[in-house]
Amino acid sequence: MNDTVGSVDIGELPARDRILRTAHDLFYAEGIRATGVDRVIAESGVTKVTFYRHFPSKNDLIVAYLALRHERWMSWFTEALTRHGGPSKGAQALTPTLAEWFDGAALGRFRGCAFLNGVGEMGPALSEVVEVTRGHKQDMTDAIAALLPSSRRRAKTAAALALAVDGAIVQAQFAPNPAPVLKGFQLIVDAVLAAG
Repeated sequence: MNDTVGSVDIGELPARDRILRTAHDLFYAEGIRATGVDRVIAESGVTKVTFYRHFPSKNDLIVAYLALRHERWMSWFTEALTRHGGPSKGAQALTPTLAEWFDGAALGRFRGCAFLNGVGEMGPALSEVVEVTRGHKQDMTDAIAALLPSSRRRAKTAAALALAVDGAIVQAQFAPNPAPVLKGFQLIVDAVLAAG
C-alpha cells in the first residue's frame, strides 16, 4: 500500500480520511471481499472505536470507497482526455488515455475497473454498488460525449465508445501485454466513428 497520497503523508490525514484512503488502496489492489475491516483498521492506524464511529459497517466503507474512486478516476480521466487532445482530437484521445492507465503511469498499478470489480464481488449482496457503478459509467459516457461533435447520434456514439472502453478494460486486466488490446480498441473506435 502507498503511505503517501500525492505529497501528503497518510499519517497526517484526519482519521476518517486515513481509513478511507487505506481502504481505497487495499480494496482496489486486493479486492473488497479479500480485505477485512481489521486489516483496514491496522493499516490506517486507528482504533476499532474510531473506525466504527466513521463507518458503522464495512458496507458503508465500500460505498465511500467507490465514491472516492469515482472522484479520483473521473478527475484523472477528464484531465487525461484533455492532455491527449480533448475535443480537438475527439474520440481519438481515448486510446492514449487508456494506454496511460493500463501501463500504471496514471493511477498506480492497473487492476481493472474498481466499479466492474465491485459489481462482480458485491453486486447481488450490496445493491448500492450497482447504483454507484451506473452513475460512474454514465459520467464516463458523458465525458466521452464531450469529445464528440454535436449531432443527433452523439449520445449513441458515446454509449458505444463507453462500451468499447469497458471491454478494453476487462481485456487489459488479464492480457500479458496491453498493446494488442489497445490496437483492437482503436479499430473499434475508428469503426464506431465511421458509422456515426
